[in-house]
Amino acid sequence: MHSRHRRSLLALLPALYAALHCERVLAAPAPESIAVIYPDIGQPHRKIFTEIIEGIEEQTKLRVRGYPVAANADYAELQATLKRNGGRVVIALGRQGLQAATAFDGSTGIVVGGVSSVPDAERLRGITLLPDPALLFSHLKSMMPHVRRVIVVYNPQSSAAMIRLARDAARSHGLELVALEAGDLAAAARRYESAFSSADGRSDALWLPPDPVTVDESTIVPLALKESWNRSVPIFSSSILHVKKGALFALYPNNFELGRDLANLAMGVLNGDNPRPGMTPLRAVRTAFNWRSASHFGLSVALGQQRTYDSIFPEP
Repeated sequence: MHSRHRRSLLALLPALYAALHCERVLAAPAPESIAVIYPDIGQPHRKIFTEIIEGIEEQTKLRVRGYPVAANADYAELQATLKRNGGRVVIALGRQGLQAATAFDGSTGIVVGGVSSVPDAERLRGITLLPDPALLFSHLKSMMPHVRRVIVVYNPQSSAAMIRLARDAARSHGLELVALEAGDLAAAARRYESAFSSADGRSDALWLPPDPVTVDESTIVPLALKESWNRSVPIFSSSILHVKKGALFALYPNNFELGRDLANLAMGVLNGDNPRPGMTPLRAVRTAFNWRSASHFGLSVALGQQRTYDSIFPEP
């Protein structure tokens, strides 16, 4: 190549670099194109949403603005504020965030997280707080390979989708799922009484799902934990508080990693990937374990395995 041509090409390089750099900048999301709305509540619960937002920022590499939503918030004004600030996709956390987001018009993309269930799951997309039943059953079988049946009491109005997932997951892990319906607290109490009276601790385990009707914290949980201990029928859950009170183990949210997963969904919406609507179960989980309950049920858990748990109760 002649030196004159080489000089001409070299002269064009800065302009080419500038054009390419400009294209990359234009393609990158605006600093506030993703917004997060969450309930305006105090500590310690606010820390949950702070950790989720940190995960979102880590995954998107963007500074994400959070908008606390009060119970009496004007949702139309909130959406207008988001739009003025460049918000094109909203990650709605918690019940208050979900209520606000579902009141918005269709011009804002919505991703939902931090809720146990969503009434309009076919229209929205996001991640529930229900740990994937497949993860729960896998953990159960690793600890208690002799278990053959999982008993669960559920409210069909709020947990039907969860039970459908659980049936498939149980089948794939060689488990029989005994799902007992209860529409109110009294019916739930009767179901638990019947379940424990016929359960066999050598082959059965009881699952406490995040169902506000059938897993009432003030009445059902103490009853179930007492019967679990007296009849040597292990309980597993999705609440670390249940493990603290005597459940064998629980899978509970890893808030930072949940934020990363929600960010991936939001970026997909932002980039026009048109991800299908639907709520998926939580896969970003931590593990809690109660060694005293394990000992009571005759389980031997090696010290090395215990070190893999994120939380151990009673605390050493």
